[in-house]
Amino acid sequence: MVIKVYISGISGNKEVKKHQQRVMMILDSKNIEYTTVDITEPGKENEKEFMQQNSKTNDSKHPLPPQLFNEELYCGDYEAFDLANEIDELDKFLKMSSSVSKAEIILDQSAKEVDNGEVNINGISSSRGASAEKVIDRIEETSSIVQDETLESKTETDEDPET
Repeated sequence: MVIKVYISGISGNKEVKKHQQRVMMILDSKNIEYTTVDITEPGKENEKEFMQQNSKTNDSKHPLPPQLFNEELYCGDYEAFDLANEIDELDKFLKMSSSVSKAEIILDQSAKEVDNGEVNINGISSSRGASAEKVIDRIEETSSIVQDETLESKTETDEDPET
């Protein structure tokens, strides 16, 4: 999806110019791809009309640039953009699909894959062809042993008040 920033290239309003520059600077600094649509350029009357009809404003006036859209979805104006940036919710504001973190879960750090295609679990080698059930059983055994040792250690500590 493409973020569109509707701007006015020839605005005499210094505040509008500063807001436009700030929006683009923030998007650039966060490496968010966007396109600018200058509604003051000749032939951009349809884009200007689209921006005015689909933007929302707090008062009865026409919305001023910059206005932000994700394709055809209205995201908001400068104030909403600035607030979203301040509370670190710019992705949500821009209606961007959040990138999903892909994490690898390691159940037992003693399980290691050896270069020759074997799995080594607590010193016991098993080829990849071994049934998954055996490997899971061995991991469960190891986990219960560790839990038992932890429980015994905790019990000894609880019984010995000097430790």
